[in-house]
Amino acid sequence: MYRPQADTWLLAEALATAGVPTGAKVLDFCTGSGAVAVAAAQCGASDVMAVDVSVRAAVSAWLNGQLRRLPIRVARGGLDVARRSGPYDVVVANPPYVPVAEPNSGAGSRAWDGGPTGRSVVDPLCEVMPELLRPGGFALIVHSEVTGLARTVDQLRQTGLKAATVARARIPFGPVMERESSNLRAQRLIEPGQSWEEVVVIRGDRPA
Repeated sequence: MYRPQADTWLLAEALATAGVPTGAKVLDFCTGSGAVAVAAAQCGASDVMAVDVSVRAAVSAWLNGQLRRLPIRVARGGLDVARRSGPYDVVVANPPYVPVAEPNSGAGSRAWDGGPTGRSVVDPLCEVMPELLRPGGFALIVHSEVTGLARTVDQLRQTGLKAATVARARIPFGPVMERESSNLRAQRLIEPGQSWEEVVVIRGDRPA
């Protein structure tokens, strides 16, 4: 399960200032612990669907919603599950985004392993975003700049959404980024000796 970290809180802060409509239907994709789903409900959403492939994450998100008596529904699965319950007024996502040189089968690796480019989940998510959003809806996606900020913005724009970066923060490498630092240097995604990453939140708006 993905525990709340700096990117979680950056996404939650961006959501709090994004103007969630009262009574909105929200998708929290790759919900992890459900922290952003909770934030969405506290922003005034009346229906929050929290989706994750991890059983532990789904249970955690459900418990966090139940303990706070918030309108959070939980489903285990991927984009197929998310699409069946849509469309949504707001989509928030903290997908796995770390570029990984070799697949890792260890416990919890699905929470951060984004494949060789870090985009194994980000790319499919961007492709279906217009289908997930109602007209006038918006999406917030958080990921590291090493995953390709410009590519995410371009992909969302190519689907007809307006897209731009709305938040960013520089944070020290955690254990996963430290482990992958030699791979990132080899791909020229970070500088020699770099021990921090810039995490960004990208917003995509579907025209009304």
